[in-house]
Amino acid sequence: MVTPLCGERWFAVLPDCDAALAAFRRLRHAACHVVRHESGRPWLLGCWEESQARIVRTGPVRLALLGTCRTSAAELLLRADKLSTAAQAEDAVRGTAGCFTLLASVRGVVHARGAAAGARRLYRASVDGVAVVADRARTLAWLTGAGVDMAQLAARITCLESTPFPLDRAAVFEGVRAVPPEHAVHLDRSGRADERRWWQAPPQDLPLAEGAAGLRQALREAVAARVRPGQVWGADLSGGMDSTSLCFLAAETGAQLVTTTLELSDAANEDAGYARSAAAALPRGTTCLSFPIAELEPYLTGLADGGEPDDEPALKRRDLAQQRRIRAVLREHGAERRLCGQGGDHVVLPPECHLHDLVRHRPAAAVRRLAAFAALQRWPRGATARCLADRRGHGAWLAGQAALLARGRTPAAAPDLGWGPSMTPSPWATEYARQATADLLRQAAADVPPLAAARGPHRWIYQAQQAGRVAVTYEQYGMDLEMPFCDDAVLEACLRVRPHEALSPWSYKPLLAAAMRGIVPDPLLDRTTKGDASAEWHAGMKAQQPVLAAWADSSRLAAAGLADRGALRRAWLSPGTLPAACGPAVEAALAAEAWLRDVETHPVPDYLEEHPRDRDPVP
Repeated sequence: MVTPLCGERWFAVLPDCDAALAAFRRLRHAACHVVRHESGRPWLLGCWEESQARIVRTGPVRLALLGTCRTSAAELLLRADKLSTAAQAEDAVRGTAGCFTLLASVRGVVHARGAAAGARRLYRASVDGVAVVADRARTLAWLTGAGVDMAQLAARITCLESTPFPLDRAAVFEGVRAVPPEHAVHLDRSGRADERRWWQAPPQDLPLAEGAAGLRQALREAVAARVRPGQVWGADLSGGMDSTSLCFLAAETGAQLVTTTLELSDAANEDAGYARSAAAALPRGTTCLSFPIAELEPYLTGLADGGEPDDEPALKRRDLAQQRRIRAVLREHGAERRLCGQGGDHVVLPPECHLHDLVRHRPAAAVRRLAAFAALQRWPRGATARCLADRRGHGAWLAGQAALLARGRTPAAAPDLGWGPSMTPSPWATEYARQATADLLRQAAADVPPLAAARGPHRWIYQAQQAGRVAVTYEQYGMDLEMPFCDDAVLEACLRVRPHEALSPWSYKPLLAAAMRGIVPDPLLDRTTKGDASAEWHAGMKAQQPVLAAWADSSRLAAAGLADRGALRRAWLSPGTLPAACGPAVEAALAAEAWLRDVETHPVPDYLEEHPRDRDPVP
């Protein structure tokens, strides 16, 4: 079995028809493996690690799980033998822990889906008249000759907050469609595609204690799906509750841990102190490594080096040099993969907008919490009352935000209780960028339903899928990170809990604290603070000023009419003069600029270069 190099993991799924052979012949030179339909035509091809794949064949059934899962190939074969239609593939993996893509071919009909939490994604496009599915938008863009969709790129840099739903899930190449995480693609034998919903959010009806027990079980199974007794595993130990919980769960399995802690420069940051306390409580034999930030490469090191672009703008170079150094040290200690707490904040903490739902359904429970949050966040009474009185559905709310954005108006200061963050235009977004984004929002307002019927669960799923987007970037770049909080089962366990019990103005992460009580020492669960690396980020931006000045002068975003060159220069060279809320938006614009430059210099994906492969004759 051929093992792909880091960054070369990819796959494509083809329908069972002769017209798909043209796409197969164009991709075959880069594929390590090919799996065929019952007919003998190619179904699945690409490069993946054997340890990250479960692929079985029985009669007319082909079933593949690509990613992390606990199910053995033998067990999967038994389940596959019971399938009579592709649509039944979900039955074969129900209850399977891990994070994986599910692919099935039953008598030539294909079922393909990623992960509901967004950590495994799929795209589709028409190639030579037939539908082709792939895990990378770049694969399909290369096959179809698609250019960058500038309107979708505009949506990535126009709002100060994160890219709004549903634009966050769109592909940024013309003619390439991103499959929504909760949808599966069906390919028939004529090469046509349609999408069907495979995942629904669970009801939010469990009290905290019962929901915490479910989360504890989901996290245990997520870690056990990856970690085996006696294995050497790396694990982030930041001092935060998320990574600390994973370390203790991994130790519980009997793994030999090598933990890594970043010591940041801010003397007021308590993360390193909590990490040391956690390390002292971990089993004897744990190797605890500390990395003073001053001894590592600064943030944004290698910004101008270029490289293979992701499927969408993602500033992976923010800490890429640091991550490579840490990975190298872990490998010297025998740890090939590392547990990471990415996604914990997103899945265990409901958004504050659940208070909007709570006022209507449980007003007595809402009053005290609203008062506490208003005092904590300093919400103005009038603005809070107006937000709570706003009964607009998702479409009407989205259309209203589009109108404000098109006019360049900054929404009035108000609590964050809407269907999404208020869409404040960034200082560098041009009128063209604002209008293009507003047009996309208006289209979505008419056509795209929310992720759930109420604001709270809709926003909760949305923020979880933002964490999933980050997980995809690290996975495709071969960073060997495992992020159990981004597993679907973990997200579902969190969503089952009554949100007003999972988010409290009086305690920090009550759901995770209750889930880990008895596993993680109480002082680590009772923490109420959270550190950040803002000082390191500003230092990295300052160190990169020569690059940033040159990029501002030759900005691809400005050339495309998406950003004002002068405003972009001010944001990149003097980010400290902007409000703190602008930080993520500055980084988003920088990511989009870097991505455009990388797309220019890498018209052909690196992973589609000639590759050694298994024997499989081309038909």
